[in-house]
This record gives sequence, structure tokens and C-alpha cells, in this order.
Amino acid sequence: MNYVEKARILRPLIEKAVNSLDDQDAITATNLFAEWRGDGELYNEGDKVRYEELLYKCLQDHTSQSSWNPKQAPSLWARVLIPDPDVIPEWVQPESTNPYMKWDKVKHNGKTWVCNIDNNVWEPGVYGWDEV
Repeated sequence: MNYVEKARILRPLIEKAVNSLDDQDAITATNLFAEWRGDGELYNEGDKVRYEELLYKCLQDHTSQSSWNPKQAPSLWARVLIPDPDVIPEWVQPESTNPYMKWDKVKHNGKTWVCNIDNNVWEPGVYGWDEV
């Protein structure tokens, strides 16, 4: 058996293993996740994929279509926002499907903020954040 045949056998096992990671661990291993595939690919709730080098989580079972990529279909995909709990990322406007949770920390407008509510989609300084 050559290495391509071995890779075809191992790839589904790798994808299953990495999809079992929680978001915080998954983001540290983004390159292990398969790139999002266009038309005709079956995705299940909880599957994670790379799209434009960002990590996304599937929100509901579906068969992909080219216009339903993770960036353009927020009802199907949520970007994983808090990559590493030890590194404070820049704030990104979340969707309702991937809000910030209590105790998440972000940087925004030259300041560091900590979220004080769950399911927060507000910008730091407006609501739901305390300046650190």
C-alpha cells in the first residue's frame, strides 16, 4: 500500500478525532481540520472545518452548496472566536450563533475587556463588558 492509499484510510480517522476537540483545543490545531468542501458534502452538527484559514463549527446537519460557505451562511456555520484562553484576541463582531461568553477576554480599541454576561454580541464599551 502506498502513502496516498494510507492517507485516504487515515484522513477520516483524523477528522473524527479532531472533531471531538472542544473549541479551545481545536483552534490550536486548525491545520488538522479539513478545508470546507463545496457542493454535495454532508456536514453534521458540531463538525469543524477550515475556511479562508479560519475555523468554523457546523450548527446544523446539511449537504453543502457552493453558496453556503462558512462565511456566507451564518445559519449553518459559526466562526470559533476564542482561540486560546492564554492569549487575548482582538474582538470580532460575533453572530448570534457564536456569541462571547462570560469571562471571555478580548482587545478592542487599545483596551482589554472581559465579558460579564453569557451570549454577548455587543461591542466592548457598549454593553456586557468590563475594562480590565
